[in-house]
Amino acid sequence: MGELAFLRDLVVIFAVAVVVVAVLQKVGIPSIAGFIVAGILVGPHGSGLIRDLHDVEILAEVGVVLLLFGIGLELSLDRVRRLWQPILIGGTLQMGLSILVCMVLAIIFGMAPASAIFLGFLVAVSSTAIVLRALNDRGELEAPHGRLTLGILVFQDLSVVPMMLAIPILAGTGTSAMHVLLTLGKAVGVLAGVLIAARIIVPRALHLVARTRQRNLFMLSTFLVCLGTAWIVSSAGISLALGAFMAGLVVAGSEYRHQALADLFPFREVLTSVFFVSVGMLLDASALLDHPLPIVGLLVAIIAGKFLVVLLTGLSMRLPARVSILSAAGLAQVGEFYFVLLRAGQSAGIVDAHWGGAALAANLSAAAIFSMIIAPLALAAGPHIAAGAGRIRVLTQYLGVREAGETAEQFAGLQDHVIVAGLGVVGLELAHSLREAGIAYILVDLNAENVRRAARNGEPACFGDVTSPEVLEAVGAPHARELVLAINDPGAALRAIGAARRIAPDLHIVIRSRYVGDIRGLLTAGANKVVPAELEAAAEITSYMLDRHAVPPDVRFMQLARIRARLEDPALRASSKG
Repeated sequence: MGELAFLRDLVVIFAVAVVVVAVLQKVGIPSIAGFIVAGILVGPHGSGLIRDLHDVEILAEVGVVLLLFGIGLELSLDRVRRLWQPILIGGTLQMGLSILVCMVLAIIFGMAPASAIFLGFLVAVSSTAIVLRALNDRGELEAPHGRLTLGILVFQDLSVVPMMLAIPILAGTGTSAMHVLLTLGKAVGVLAGVLIAARIIVPRALHLVARTRQRNLFMLSTFLVCLGTAWIVSSAGISLALGAFMAGLVVAGSEYRHQALADLFPFREVLTSVFFVSVGMLLDASALLDHPLPIVGLLVAIIAGKFLVVLLTGLSMRLPARVSILSAAGLAQVGEFYFVLLRAGQSAGIVDAHWGGAALAANLSAAAIFSMIIAPLALAAGPHIAAGAGRIRVLTQYLGVREAGETAEQFAGLQDHVIVAGLGVVGLELAHSLREAGIAYILVDLNAENVRRAARNGEPACFGDVTSPEVLEAVGAPHARELVLAINDPGAALRAIGAARRIAPDLHIVIRSRYVGDIRGLLTAGANKVVPAELEAAAEITSYMLDRHAVPPDVRFMQLARIRARLEDPALRASSKG
């Protein structure tokens, strides 16, 4: 009968979630928020359709593991290595400032120092599952703010180990220095073992399995790597989410990452939805009616405080204001490890001993869950909050770059020029060719370091956000001949097209995209020409292979023309991302 009750609970969860998410998406509310709302409705504090959360929480844990494993699959150890600055510098600043600010405020309100530090632990960590799911759905993991956010989240998950070790010390129950060193040494050893496995063991094992040509066996092996690595890493005291993420990095280092991601996708989507529903089940909505002022006050303090801390973290790293604001909006919530740390603190006696009873813990828990509910909405609102950040003169002066208005004064009267947004490889190579051809241009970027470097090389580079109509006005968009968007942020590209069309309806807009599936949306938004990187890669590889096989030039030309002609195929434009 227990099995039937659990099956009934799943049917209720999926039925309510389908209806709620479908209705809320009609009014523009993200699906994650819809799943959380569904959890509130069916949970023990809502309609009471589901009262036993134990089995649901187990499925939710598996969902988090699969979610983080999938995120790791889409990255690689080499790409994570390039995130060392966001991880070490950004993570240290964010965690340190969050704990410090929370501790100082708690002490001001009369809390004991040890308990105030523990409160900082609870608030400092954000939700890895919610934030990475939202960034992944929006295609922003590789955007500048996505890299900063991911780096900070990785550092937060690593910080769970020392925070758990510090709880007995803060509670006054004491723990030996040898125990702390042994636990940290064990964690480091396990992480080192995972890295070794990523390079040596797992690729060879997957190769042997793949040779059997049994897809079900390969799928089973993928799950074994995912769940096994997560279990081994978590047994060393490291968070389960970080273990799953590292398992994904292990498989991402092999040539089987795409097949593993395809096999994982259906399970991941279903079980991560259960996780978000389980978050909603924890919320007692009546608590807000019973204690509205304390809960709302804590909620505002959490969101505003974490937003400001991440904003200061990004600016102190001399990152663009837009990047810092988007990361701050994404991380301005309390994460799922709040509950893990809280339970550990309650077991150690630190909550009851120093928090004046259970009232503060209950109100803080309600505020934490509300912050997780608001998180998807904050992520969606981030671009609107960041709009026009490049026009704040004090920020551009701090970052040491000229803003668009100052550059426009220098190049006043410029006509029929090219505006190049994005100073990556594409933008710089285009600028070099334009300069050699004697074509006037202005470079715009939100990366202060890129702007400074280009300016030192004599380029007409300025700091600005091309999603802002005012910035586009300043660089002469109404009088320009073309706008080239070579930025690595799909959402920003769409907003930039919209802003450009409002102030310069006849401006020719060229945009670089990653996927063929992006073409339809970008053309609908107002782009004139979309150059998808994957199609150009297909053309280049095809040309190379046909040349190696001595295919006649006319045949090679026809094949390349066929590939590029697919840009005009409406069916292809409607296709999904490759």
